[in-house]
Amino acid sequence: MKICCLGAGYVGGPTMAMIAHKCPDIQVTVCDLNEARIAAWNSASLPVYEPGLDEIVQPARGRNLFFSTNVVQAIKDADIIFVSVGTPTKTYGAGAGRAADLRYIELAARTIAEVSDGPKIVVEKSTIPVKTAEALKTVLGANSPNGKFQILSNPEFLAEGTAIADLENPDRILIGGETTPEGQAAIETLVSIYARWIPRERILTTNLWSSELSKLVANAFLAQRISSINAISALCERTGADIDEVARAIGTDSRIGPKFLKASVGFGGSCFQKDVLNLTYLCEHFGLPEVAAYWDQVIQMNDWQKTRFARQIVQTLFNTVSGKKVAIFGFAFKKDTNDTRESAAIYVVRDLLMEQANVVVHDPQVPLAQMRQELTYLGVPTETLDRQLTASADPLAAAHQAHGIAILTEWDEFRHLDWKQIHEHMFKPAFLFDGRNLLDHESLRTLGFNVYAIGK
Repeated sequence: MKICCLGAGYVGGPTMAMIAHKCPDIQVTVCDLNEARIAAWNSASLPVYEPGLDEIVQPARGRNLFFSTNVVQAIKDADIIFVSVGTPTKTYGAGAGRAADLRYIELAARTIAEVSDGPKIVVEKSTIPVKTAEALKTVLGANSPNGKFQILSNPEFLAEGTAIADLENPDRILIGGETTPEGQAAIETLVSIYARWIPRERILTTNLWSSELSKLVANAFLAQRISSINAISALCERTGADIDEVARAIGTDSRIGPKFLKASVGFGGSCFQKDVLNLTYLCEHFGLPEVAAYWDQVIQMNDWQKTRFARQIVQTLFNTVSGKKVAIFGFAFKKDTNDTRESAAIYVVRDLLMEQANVVVHDPQVPLAQMRQELTYLGVPTETLDRQLTASADPLAAAHQAHGIAILTEWDEFRHLDWKQIHEHMFKPAFLFDGRNLLDHESLRTLGFNVYAIGK
């Protein structure tokens, strides 16, 4: 059996690496038109930072795992084609700001149709709106003289930072297909691959539409929990309640559970906001404006939390940060990843720059060029970035003569910094804004810090 994957990003690369690792008899080729990305996958420095990824890529690469820009040949050779291309939120036309942009999905389908000969199983791995399989089937059928296709939906449920563990031991694998005999046979083919290392009872099979919708709904529910606890964090700050104590109290209720009840400066990443916005657009499209408004509030609350945090920094620093140095610890959207997409840090840093603060960022995995790219996309002028934004590989240097420090990513190493030394070299009073409730606030206060924490 031969598998090819179109798209060598955060999903396609690790997922295919795990399949190659677990199934050494299956040839797996990951394709991308981005030559620099493929070159990185073929190098000692992978383009995706994920704990444990290097350990499974290196032994399999060149044996049964290949990274290539030769998309046409990989499709021709493959029995199963995973489509793992980007589906960003549209920035133009109907549905701008909410609907998924499916241009790359359609381009992939047209390429598959043009070069395929004989039967192929096409697997949707990208996060897509419900009913996309219908469009895929139409494009494939209309453009392929000799191909015969079965469409499956196999959404990913990976959490960045723990993707390899999630692939090794997932809560579930979801596979959706048509209820025809051919569709069921295609489902079983894909099931047989995952069943090489995943118990069969954890491999769920559904119809196509249930599988497509389940991915959006899963992310929407997780995002909703974060926005819910963040909404309560604001109330805690006004009433004297402690958000961690409230979260622990409600999390012990077996009907609620403790996960995703950690208050913070806000959620980020490539999925949550995009998928909730997509869900609201779908609800409106199908004539359900009340449902759309409900889910839209999840995004509004998240945006408000980020704005509230930045405003708190300005107000605490005597209502002005103009010309003041503010150190930012963490720019990735979560620890153990170099992914900055929709990171809360981007919005907090933008607001501080617009208030004329001098911002110095320390993140173990994110380079300055990537920070600048994200901030430029949000409309921060180049001259502002040149004048006010710098990065430091050393957290002590980043905090030197700073008026305040804001922790925006929960990197474990921040817990073990020499906070006494950091305090000694800051301007006084020294302020610390813990956007992840990561540190021991009482010990920091003992050192002399003025500490602001979410929901405290």
